[in-house]
Amino acid sequence: MAAMNRRIVLAARPHGEPKPADFRLEEVPVPTPGPGQVLLRTKWLSLDPYMRGRMSAAKSYAAPVEIGAPITAETVGEVVASNNPDYRVGELLTAFAGWQDYAVTDGKGSRRVDPGAAAPSTALGILGMPGMTAYTGLLNIGRPKPGETVVVAAAAGPVGSLVGQIARLKGARAVGIAGGADKGRYLTEELGFDAAVDHRAPDFPEALARACPQGIDVYFENVGGAVFDAVLPLLNDFARLPVCGLVSAYNATEVPPGPDQRPALMRMVLTKRLHIQGFIVWDFASQAEDFRRDVGAWLQEGRVRYREDVVEGLENAPEAFIGMLKGRNFGKLVVRVAP
Repeated sequence: MAAMNRRIVLAARPHGEPKPADFRLEEVPVPTPGPGQVLLRTKWLSLDPYMRGRMSAAKSYAAPVEIGAPITAETVGEVVASNNPDYRVGELLTAFAGWQDYAVTDGKGSRRVDPGAAAPSTALGILGMPGMTAYTGLLNIGRPKPGETVVVAAAAGPVGSLVGQIARLKGARAVGIAGGADKGRYLTEELGFDAAVDHRAPDFPEALARACPQGIDVYFENVGGAVFDAVLPLLNDFARLPVCGLVSAYNATEVPPGPDQRPALMRMVLTKRLHIQGFIVWDFASQAEDFRRDVGAWLQEGRVRYREDVVEGLENAPEAFIGMLKGRNFGKLVVRVAP
C-alpha cells in the first residue's frame, strides 16, 4: 500500500469557467479505518456536470465543497482494509469518496459492484447515477407514449443517450441534439435514434424543426440556453419537460443580455399547458432497484448500449473536467485512477 494518499482539492472557487489554478494536487497520509469502517482504494472516478455547482458557495440542493477539501465525486473502489464484518478485502464498492486515491467509509450509501455482471465503471454511468437520472426522469415526468416525439439535449452523453434509447423502447421517436457530425452518427447508427441535430450548425433551429415535423411531446432538458430557445416553439400542447440540468449556465457570471423572455415563456406554459418539472435523481431513490433491474436486463440483452470516455490518471481529472463543461467528452467521462 502506498504511504501517501494523492487527492485533488478545491484551491479556489471558480469564477466563470473553472481553470487549472482552481484545483490543487496534494499528498496526505492514507487514512486509517476505524471501528466499523473500511478503507477503499479508488479504481474509477466519475466526472459529472453537477460538480461545477458544488464548487460554488451559492445555496443549492447540496452543500458546497469547502476550500481545501477533495472535490465531491462518486467512485468505484476496492476494499483494501476492513473493520466491518459486512465487507471483505477485495470487494468493489461505490462510494462518494471524491477525487483521491484512498477514502474511508462505513458503507452507508454504498453498494457492491459485481465485476462479473458488467464492467465496474458502468456503476458510475449507465448502471449508476446518470443512468438512473435518465430512467426516472423520463418515465416519471416525461411519460413517453408510442408515436410521440422525445427530444433530448446532450444526447451523446451518459444521460441523454439512455433517454433516447428508453424512448425508443417505449415506442416513441427519439431525436438527439449533440455537437458535431461524429456524435450525430453515433446516435443514429449505433444507438438507434430516429434523428440527430447538430446544435453547432448555423441553421440549428430550422434543422430541429425538420427533425420534429409533428412537434415535440417530451423534451428532456439538461442544457438550457440557445438549445431550449430552439425547442420552445416546437412544443406541443401538454408537452412534458423533465429538467435535470442546465449545463450552458453553469459557468455564467451574469444574466444573459437581451430582452426578458420570462413573460413569453410563462404565456406558453399557460396556453400550451406545459408540464415543466425539475428533479434531482434521489427524488426517486425508491426506484433504484427497478432501475438496476430494468436497465441491467436491457444491457445484457443488447437493447441499450453505452460509450465511455476514459481518462488515465487522477492528476488529469481537472483538465478532463474543464473540457467536459465545454462538451469535449464523447460518452460517460470516467477517470481510471488505479488498475
